[in-house]
Amino acid sequence: MTMTKAKAIRTRASIVVSLLWVLSILAVVVVGSLYTVQMDVRVAKNFGDKIQARYLARAGIEKAKALLYEEAVNRRRNHTGNLYDAPRYFKDVELGRGKFRVIRQAGHNEANGPAYGVSDEESRLNVNQASLEELERIPEMSAQTAASIVDYRDRDQTVTPGGAEADSYAKLQPPRLPRNGAFRTPRELLMVYNIPRKRFLGEDHNQNGLLDSEENDGHASFPADNQDGSLDAGWSGTITVDSGITNVTASGQLRVNIKSAGEDELAAIDGISSDLAEAIVEYRGKEDLENLGDLLEVRKVEENRSGGGSSRPPGGRGRGPSGSQDQGSRATGESLVSEDLLMRVADDLTATDAGTRAGVVNINTASATVLACLPGIDQQQAEAVVSYRSSSGYFRNVAWLLKVPAIDEQSFKEAVSRISARSETFRILSEGKMGGSGARERIEVTVQVRSTGVKTLFYREGL
Repeated sequence: MTMTKAKAIRTRASIVVSLLWVLSILAVVVVGSLYTVQMDVRVAKNFGDKIQARYLARAGIEKAKALLYEEAVNRRRNHTGNLYDAPRYFKDVELGRGKFRVIRQAGHNEANGPAYGVSDEESRLNVNQASLEELERIPEMSAQTAASIVDYRDRDQTVTPGGAEADSYAKLQPPRLPRNGAFRTPRELLMVYNIPRKRFLGEDHNQNGLLDSEENDGHASFPADNQDGSLDAGWSGTITVDSGITNVTASGQLRVNIKSAGEDELAAIDGISSDLAEAIVEYRGKEDLENLGDLLEVRKVEENRSGGGSSRPPGGRGRGPSGSQDQGSRATGESLVSEDLLMRVADDLTATDAGTRAGVVNINTASATVLACLPGIDQQQAEAVVSYRSSSGYFRNVAWLLKVPAIDEQSFKEAVSRISARSETFRILSEGKMGGSGARERIEVTVQVRSTGVKTLFYREGL
């Protein structure tokens, strides 16, 4: 009887132990399953948050486009700068469970950190429009690299001295061909024969235009940087492939071409009298008006009764309409167009019939580095332009460049065909971020903004 009871007790104990093991295993399975479910839920939530962050970034893009379009439609001045640093519009705008912001890297003359606003492509040098000489003036740009850039974009197979055409690209590993057409993105310059990658990228290897943490930690992580709290974007921070403005006034009216307009058209401009309009047309018959700066040379044309040949003002070509030397008249006396008058009427005038002025540089936003690439402007003059606009405000039109003491008439004449006083092409970098998970997405677009609408030229995600 005692043995039977002992056996029964042992049997029950074994069953209890087995049940405990089963319960333990079940507990492990349940905990594991719950953990897996929890991870799946987190992954799904994070994925959902990433999607929402992306659409938050899209919201920032659309808001910036709407504000730029509104300004273009209502524009009465060439440049206001209202949307280049506008925290009230672009800083941490709450929407749903997250927020968005539109940012750009602050310039050297601004406070450290990001600025809340857009940037313009007309503040950069357009490599599709810049001449060989302008490209060579980019800091640390060799003549050979500049020539290779020109050869990559031109449509012929003639090698610019120091440059490279198809034969050179065929020797690369792997071989490739130059586009023989316009660059489509700034990063495409890395395809140019023997272009120095480090100089093009600088510290901004992800090409988002922002100073990220890994770009300000010395040699702790790639890429190596100088840890100075400022982004060195290399050549990529100086150039663009999309820029240009419509050839109209600040308010959107067609400009009058000084090369072909009649007296009535010129006299219709506020500031140009009928007598001056007549004098311009008469002078134009004897001397070439190549650009707005040449208006400063307009003088009264008088018949040369002695027949001893014509004299011409400094810089004049002394040619008649047919291109032959006119021996029967000459331009004499004081200039009829003062600098002050030119500053008053310049926005109403043009020296080309082209509907778009491609690749012009905005003197109100361009850095000294970019301005110094233009003909007629050296580094010292470029710095003087930046200093003047910082202290005195934006230039109302291109002729206001003459207000800068360092810019003389000759410099203005050389540069005027390459400059503007406003922008119509903008780069928008928008960041969407979700609360809680901190999921973040960035989108960058380049848009062309005119009173007729907004056109997207470039779109990029995952920055």
